Amino acid sequence: MPAAAIILAAGLGTRMRSAIPKALHKLAGRPMLSHLIASCEEVFDRIVVVVGPGMPALEKAARPHATVVQAERLGTGHAALQAEALLGDFAGDAAVLYADNPLIPPATIRRLLDRRAEAGLALLAMRPADPGRYGRVVLNADGDVARVVEWADATEAERGIALCNAGVVCAPAPALFRWLRHVRPHNAKEEYYLTDIIGLAVAEGQRVVAEEAAEADLAGVNSRAELAALEAKVQQRLREQAMAGGATLVAPETVFLAWDTRLGQDVTVGPNVVFGPGVTVEDGAEIRAFSHLEGCVVRQGAIIGPFARLRPGTEVGVAAHVGNFVELKAALLGDGAKANHLSYLGDATIGPGSNIGAGTITCNYDGVNKHRTEIGAAAFIGSDTALVAPVKVGDRALVAAGSVITEDVPADAMAIARGRQAVKPGRGFRGKQAAERRGAAPAPNGPGPVHGKES
Repeated sequence: MPAAAIILAAGLGTRMRSAIPKALHKLAGRPMLSHLIASCEEVFDRIVVVVGPGMPALEKAARPHATVVQAERLGTGHAALQAEALLGDFAGDAAVLYADNPLIPPATIRRLLDRRAEAGLALLAMRPADPGRYGRVVLNADGDVARVVEWADATEAERGIALCNAGVVCAPAPALFRWLRHVRPHNAKEEYYLTDIIGLAVAEGQRVVAEEAAEADLAGVNSRAELAALEAKVQQRLREQAMAGGATLVAPETVFLAWDTRLGQDVTVGPNVVFGPGVTVEDGAEIRAFSHLEGCVVRQGAIIGPFARLRPGTEVGVAAHVGNFVELKAALLGDGAKANHLSYLGDATIGPGSNIGAGTITCNYDGVNKHRTEIGAAAFIGSDTALVAPVKVGDRALVAAGSVITEDVPADAMAIARGRQAVKPGRGFRGKQAAERRGAAPAPNGPGPVHGKES
């Protein structure tokens, strides 16, 4: 039977004190909404996301799936009913999920759909260590769901129930929308509660069942503290997956991974390394301490860091080296090439086997546009070189230290672009001191004044 997901994402996240819609706050570098959509895509035939007014960023994040606007925030039941405009003729099952419950795995959703086949309505429930203000699931003598009571409306006895509502429900779409149209705001908050459809289903003689799931899979986010707690759980899960896949994390608790980080076998990751989205590290590579990587590829056997930064669009070739305080952006560092110290290589292509000296900079931005620097194979770029793009340095070329390169350098050539050194005997620091003690004026063009203490 076909199935559709209705994802409620219109919440402002008032408790998060943020101008960003709650559903767009990130876990492991990915919006909560995107986590849930990814799970739903594995299960459902159609997905509709309910957003609030004036949320273009949220609508963009939902693409290519359809969105519908809840113009007034009148509660979860009212929000789910807005999807009828897009699913009114849908004959299959429809499940209502929440964007701030982002980590529900596909397997749990499938179990919910399977349970729905046994009854008129199914919901997800859990037994959290701290039930707190969750709605409570009240069962009848047969173990089926009699009703769900919100914490604000519950009696003390009902608040003592351990089984809590996770908020996710599933029913045939025609029945779901029929019940939603009959929900009334007769509660402490004067809102249209989604959970009220359970009482309506029971009143029709429908059987309602609860599918229990792990608290970790159903955890919700209503504050920044809860977001941080869930981030910690996600990171622990990602670290365990990375190590199970053959990577060594020297100090796992200090490594932060993105949802899509790919670490090959025998990769070693040092302490305090951060992976942003879009990183692939191939077998045998080493990422040393305090490095930051995002949107890049590190090929087999490469060494990165310590204190290196790889920005989006970067690819580091096989057995290449990127050393301390080196930053690469939209750069291709060829196989076996080295940039070991204190350099910025942006919008650059560096050929295999080339060596980039300390302090080298590709001057890629003219204030309006970005330009590329191309360095051939086995080239040697001396320390403290500025390569003013667009510029090309040929294979096996040598650029002398301290040069400012503004013109192409042919293959096998040497380029020197710096002021000529002039040596003035007797005019050094000690010579100047001796002249001052004699009361003589400094020699013309001699050293200027020296500030600071004498040693």
